[in-house]
Amino acid sequence: MTAHAEPLAEPTAPAVPAPAPGGTPPRAPLAARAAAELVGTAALVAVVVGSGIQATQLTDDVALQLLANSTATVFGLGVLIALLGPVSGAHFNPAVTLAEWWTARRGGAGVTAREAGVYVPAQIAGGIAGAVLADAMFGRPLMEWSTHDRSAGHLLLGEVVATAGLVLLVFGLARTDRLRFAPAAVASYIGAAYWFTSSTSFANPAVTVGRAFTDTFAGIAPASVPAFVAAQLAGAVVGLALVAVIFVRGGSEAGRPA
Repeated sequence: MTAHAEPLAEPTAPAVPAPAPGGTPPRAPLAARAAAELVGTAALVAVVVGSGIQATQLTDDVALQLLANSTATVFGLGVLIALLGPVSGAHFNPAVTLAEWWTARRGGAGVTAREAGVYVPAQIAGGIAGAVLADAMFGRPLMEWSTHDRSAGHLLLGEVVATAGLVLLVFGLARTDRLRFAPAAVASYIGAAYWFTSSTSFANPAVTVGRAFTDTFAGIAPASVPAFVAAQLAGAVVGLALVAVIFVRGGSEAGRPA
C-alpha cells in the first residue's frame, strides 16, 4: 500500500511591483511595449492630422475646425490609453517617458534608461508614420513639409504650460493611486488645453516631429520644431517640480500620519 504524502503548498507568487507613473506592466516584453508605443503614437498623430484635414474640407470656419480637431483628439486619445495602457503604459510621448525615467532614477517606479532608449525612437517613428498615414488616407502628398510657422514666443510659453500640466496630471494621478482615471483625465486635459493654450497644446515631442511632415491644418514648420521640443522638455521639468511640491510623500503634520 502506497503512502499518500501531504500535498505540497503552492509556492507563493512574488509580489508584482507597482506600475510606473505611466502604468507600464512589469511583465510585458520590451518588444511588445515598444510596438504599443509606436502604434499608439502613430494612431494618435493620424487622429490629430486626419481630423484636421477633414475639418478643413468641411468648413472654412477656423473655430469649427479647431473644435472638430480637438473633439476627435479627445476621443481618440482616450481610446488609445485605455487600449494600450495595460501593455506599455500608453506614454506616446517622449516628455512623459523621460520624466518617468527621471523619477525611476531617483528611486521611484518607472522605465529604465534602456527602456527609455527604446520607447523614444519608437514614439518618434510612430509620429512620422501617423502623419504619413493621415495624408495617404486623404489622397495628399506623402511627407510634405509643413509651412505653418509656430515660432512666436507666446506659442512656446503655451507649450511649456501645456506640457507642465500634462506631466503634473499623469504623475499626480500616479502619486495618488488613481491611474485608472488616466484615459478620461488625460484626454480631457488635452482637449481643454487645445483651447486654453496659445499653441493648441502639442505637449509632445514625438507628435511635434510627426506634424512637421504634413502641410495641413495640424502641421508645424520644421524650423519651428526645435524650439517647440525645447519648450516641451522645459515644461516636463516644471511639471515634475510641481509634482514634488504638491504631492509630498511621507512625513506627518501635528503628530498625525500623513
